[in-house]
Amino acid sequence: MRRSGVRGLCAAVVLSGLALSGCDEVTSAIEGVQNTGDKAAVCADALQIIDLNVNVDPEAVAAGAEEKAQQLQDLGQRVADQSVQETLFDIANGYLELERNKLDHLSNFSAWLENNLNRLDELRQACF
Repeated sequence: MRRSGVRGLCAAVVLSGLALSGCDEVTSAIEGVQNTGDKAAVCADALQIIDLNVNVDPEAVAAGAEEKAQQLQDLGQRVADQSVQETLFDIANGYLELERNKLDHLSNFSAWLENNLNRLDELRQACF
């Protein structure tokens, strides 16, 4: 009788270990889905903030550069994906660079635009 009680206890311990292991896997999967959702949401928000194209008005971009940089930095803090985060910070730094160079009457805007269009492409690749 005692032997079957020990077997039952051992079986319960083994099964609880499997259950805990299963819980860890489920928790990990849930966190992965949440991170993916966060990444998708952050990427969608970032692409709306950036909104660059070759016909963009330099004055309009420069006027909102500091605000866009802050928004992109905030998004970078929210996302767990390292490549998305780094790219967002790079783009934010590009906007800060534009803000600092506003005094130069945007003479280098085409070079700035080209650099940031390349960064935008990097963000799209990191996001998708």
